[in-house]
Amino acid sequence: MEDNKNIMVCVTQQKTCERLIKSGHDEKREGDNLFIINVVSENDNFLYNSNDGEALEYLFEVSKKAGAELTVIRAKNVIKAISDFALKNDITHIVMGLSPNSADVDNNIHLVLKKMLPNARFIII
Repeated sequence: MEDNKNIMVCVTQQKTCERLIKSGHDEKREGDNLFIINVVSENDNFLYNSNDGEALEYLFEVSKKAGAELTVIRAKNVIKAISDFALKNDITHIVMGLSPNSADVDNNIHLVLKKMLPNARFIII
């Protein structure tokens, strides 16, 4: 029997992230754990407009329906915070959207994370 998976879905405060959560949920089998995280840079405004609160509430609801809790982290280094969370929770699979800097190898979030978390399987949506 295959070991249980710990699946982490990285989301932003956008309602469009529901597709990422659905992909994480679809990857999940009985006995697996699903983690939804949103990491916000300390340099960015948090809930800087009224739509952010609404979007965050929506993500909490979608996460709950998927059988996961949404964890929101505020950090100086977003990539390190994601990596630390993954290590702490023994994450085996990471679901995330395509980085806007996908052509820039040095700033491509999932490529940087792959170097930090070589044992995790990445699912890029």
